[in-house]
Amino acid sequence: MSKISRFFNSSWEGLKISLSALGINKTRSFLTTLCIIIGIVMVTLMNAVSNGMDAEFDKSMAMMGQNVVYVEKHPWNRGPDYEWWKYRSRRDIKLDYVEDIRESSRLASAVSASASRGTSIRYKDVSADGVFIAGVTDNYFETAGLGIETGRAFTPEEIQRGAKVTILGATLAENLFDRQNPLNEEVRIGGQRFRVIGLLEKQGKFLGLADMDRRAITPIKAYGQLFSLRSNIQIAVKFPNEKILEEGEYEIEGIMRRVRGLEATEENDFELNKPQAFEAQLSSFKAGLYMVGGGLTALSLIIGGIGVMNIMFVSVRERTKEIGIRKAVGAKAWEILYQFLIEAVIMCLLGGLIGLLLSYPLSMLLNQIFVASIDISVVIAAIVLCSIVGLIFGFIPAYRAAKSDPIESLRYE
Repeated sequence: MSKISRFFNSSWEGLKISLSALGINKTRSFLTTLCIIIGIVMVTLMNAVSNGMDAEFDKSMAMMGQNVVYVEKHPWNRGPDYEWWKYRSRRDIKLDYVEDIRESSRLASAVSASASRGTSIRYKDVSADGVFIAGVTDNYFETAGLGIETGRAFTPEEIQRGAKVTILGATLAENLFDRQNPLNEEVRIGGQRFRVIGLLEKQGKFLGLADMDRRAITPIKAYGQLFSLRSNIQIAVKFPNEKILEEGEYEIEGIMRRVRGLEATEENDFELNKPQAFEAQLSSFKAGLYMVGGGLTALSLIIGGIGVMNIMFVSVRERTKEIGIRKAVGAKAWEILYQFLIEAVIMCLLGGLIGLLLSYPLSMLLNQIFVASIDISVVIAAIVLCSIVGLIFGFIPAYRAAKSDPIESLRYE
């Protein structure tokens, strides 16, 4: 028999013996791999959340408009060193700045302003709470990258006079009207009647959290009659492409410094925000996720590996006479080593497979609350990881079995 044939025969025999040994001690094998199962579930869900966040991030950034800079009072990046008292004392952003930017900017393709807050909206006896309402100027739909599914956008005349008209998001329209056509129906916002003239294209959730379809948009003057326009004004400046955006950001900063009357030595008392600010926060969150999740996963796999090693020592001791018999009939040391390594790896792989089977429904449940998406790479990584754990922690017991004396093994009771 050639060495290759003997290797494959030994592999097949070792696999059958390993499965038989694991089948005889099902409960012990399951309890041994419990930490492996926990570790694989954790690493799989951690990767699923990371993948889901990456996909959701790209989708969410498209919701904020492409190549847009937002002029606001507060920065978006509010980390642990956020000096809220400093930004709170800044002067408010004014609607007049929209015309200043339009007249002065050579690079901007569209400029709009908006103010927003949460409110409730009623249609007859149906009420929707926690609705995001925005009052907007002309060009808002261009800067925000929003489309109208049915109906129409505001006319310049409606924007100018602050007409009591509104455009609803898909989720809000469904909640208020069920299957009824909402166009030309009247809803109540802040006790005043607004006529529905359009429905927005469906967008989904922003970063998997806020439902962007649970919103209502009105002309900013109509919004101002219900709520204050003294604060929370946001100015959006859109540029033709990303290359011009970089230059345009400096241009807008210069225009704003001039209209705010700032001296050359004074700091900006406004903020230029870009969607890319969320990318740094996302990276920070993912780093924390990998640090905590990776540490717990490593701990689980190490504990699981120690459990596998302990059970393999028990298995070697219980099968000492079997090892002696196999050596007596001509089994090589490497075949004994190989057999017990196969058993350790299979034990870990079974734990990994159970972990993967548990991870799939858990990731689907998690996706209903946040965002999660399992891809094939994490399945392959989990299988490789389990194999490595089995090889590392199964080697010492397997080596002891391979080096045992056949005479002493046959005498063992």
